[in-house]
Amino acid sequence: MSRTIVGQRVWITGASSGIGAALATELTDRGALVAISARRKEQLDEVSGGRMSVVPVDVTDAAAMKAAADTVRVELGGIDMVVLNAGTWNQLKLADLDTEKVAEHFTVNVMGTVNGLAAVIGEMLERKSGTIAIVASVAGFRGLGGSLAYGPTKAAQINMAEAIRAEASRSGVRVVTINPGFVKTALTATNEFSMPFLIEADEAARYIADGLASNRQEIIFPLPMAIIFKIARVLPVRVWTLISGMLVKK
Repeated sequence: MSRTIVGQRVWITGASSGIGAALATELTDRGALVAISARRKEQLDEVSGGRMSVVPVDVTDAAAMKAAADTVRVELGGIDMVVLNAGTWNQLKLADLDTEKVAEHFTVNVMGTVNGLAAVIGEMLERKSGTIAIVASVAGFRGLGGSLAYGPTKAAQINMAEAIRAEASRSGVRVVTINPGFVKTALTATNEFSMPFLIEADEAARYIADGLASNRQEIIFPLPMAIIFKIARVLPVRVWTLISGMLVKK
């Protein structure tokens, strides 16, 4: 069964670049009413091109996120869908453990998601409708060397989405987990390791938009990465340790 995108009032965080910016353009092109948020207003204005509502906000500030949600409701007339996409990534190996960098990942990726959820969930549950989409990653399926900060936050988001879905579905609120593979963005541009099946942000946006227009609860792409990580998720710990260990760049 498909859902219409036309006329949907969509709020996207982390939309100043990368997947968020590409998705904002894709959904606007498909007829959605879109509001975009991030910290950098100048970049948001560039993404918008005058076609979207621009609401700058820092997702790590819970009070600011609630105020931003109120602004989006005024700008769009309500919020039918929120795409919680804001995130950060830094490769971090065990020998280079930096507690501040780990904390930053959890503050942005996990608490940023929680702050976005808190800003919209009450109204959605009350009216018994709405869509919450959380952008996690296939990196959250199994632990990967060099990803001791990023991967755990993505695992937390996947688990969080499942927990939310268990309760929200009773009230008619849809929860979607979005798990991309490697996407060419500013965050991945500095990666020094091989990124198989790397796709452009525009292609990622099409995958996501198609999934949001359906009744799917999980959007995972591209297909080869979906297959690989679905299999990885069920491998015994000893087997995965051997495989993931071989992938770590010395």
